[in-house]
Amino acid sequence: MSRYKILVVEDSRAFRNYLCFQLNQAGFQPVFADSIKQAKAILSNEQDFLCAVLDYCLPDGQDGEIIDLILSQNIKVIVLTAQFSRKIRDTVLSKGVIDYLLKDSPASVAYLTPLLQRLEANFRHKAMVVEDSATVRRYLVNLLQKQNLETISAHNGKDALKLLAQHPDITLIITDNDMPEKDGLTLIREIRQQYNRNQIAILGLSGSNYSTVTPLFLKAGANDFLKKPFNQEEFYCRIHHMLNMKDTSDKLYRMANQDALTGLWNRRYFFDQGCADSCCKSRNIAMLDIDFFKKVNDTYGHDAGDVVLVHVSQQLQHHFPDTDATVARFGGEEFCIQSCLGKELFINQLEKLRVCIEELVIEYQNAPIKVTISIGVASGAKPLGELLKAADDALYDAKQNGRNQLKLAAA
Repeated sequence: MSRYKILVVEDSRAFRNYLCFQLNQAGFQPVFADSIKQAKAILSNEQDFLCAVLDYCLPDGQDGEIIDLILSQNIKVIVLTAQFSRKIRDTVLSKGVIDYLLKDSPASVAYLTPLLQRLEANFRHKAMVVEDSATVRRYLVNLLQKQNLETISAHNGKDALKLLAQHPDITLIITDNDMPEKDGLTLIREIRQQYNRNQIAILGLSGSNYSTVTPLFLKAGANDFLKKPFNQEEFYCRIHHMLNMKDTSDKLYRMANQDALTGLWNRRYFFDQGCADSCCKSRNIAMLDIDFFKKVNDTYGHDAGDVVLVHVSQQLQHHFPDTDATVARFGGEEFCIQSCLGKELFINQLEKLRVCIEELVIEYQNAPIKVTISIGVASGAKPLGELLKAADDALYDAKQNGRNQLKLAAA
């Protein structure tokens, strides 16, 4: 759980207690002040806050003076106010706060925790703004950066495609439609040829008054559409909704395709993921098994066995990162690696892995546990099923010949 600090400046003791419970339940670490004076004292010693949650009206500042103080410290701000006023709303948002919430009901305040969680989760996302107007582009980038989103920008669709190729970790794109060289609709259609809606969320923008522009964007592949000019609140609401949907989709994907204990891919993912034809010509498969794993469970218990599985999995991930291979837990103490590395390089890396695990000392309840692995390897252009069987046969030979060794399948 998160332990990000949240500065809360609120003079109502009852409301402070309520926020304390809510923020702690969400895993945040609230730091409380009941006045501007006390907030200044806290800021003299602490600065590393994810965000500040501020009451608009305080005993020593009736008109939102606390907002300017916190913003001057480069801390993001969410404002709480007891009564809605269009004038206060416009004043607060013009200062550059992230959002303002009414304290008129539990439902309104309940929006605070998901908002803070969104700010935290945004550190894991990268956004790209595609807009030919330099002024609008800077404005959009500024809005996204306030939300903790790492942001890059492009001045048209052609430039955006180049940047997307250079930054495959982009998860959110905001694009205008009317741009030179390549417009937004064309850009979205080309992006969707490679990335689906769950991989990259796209928000379309347009100042067009045509009633058909919204369905045009959605049919082209945009997740959502917003007409220009727009207000900050609606922009943030749509961005939050899209990223929440993406994070939920990513979580479900991981639940379906990752092993819950080790974090490695599972059998489902291993057999579903593709391998490019050019890679398959030199595809390598390794089947691995932890030697005498049953003895570990019988001697130290199944919890110790889980600890061993996690440590071995960490070594697998270290020696074969996702960029070089697909590593999966097939079940129990059995693992499989598929790689398009050169055969000799693949075998050398496997041998380094075997030695590292042999030398590994796993501490469990003050008891040192040592294990070894046996490995069977098959390479070639044969179908995956044939390579798996050949590697499994080689693994059997490694175990029959004394374990803690690597055996190559017959050519």
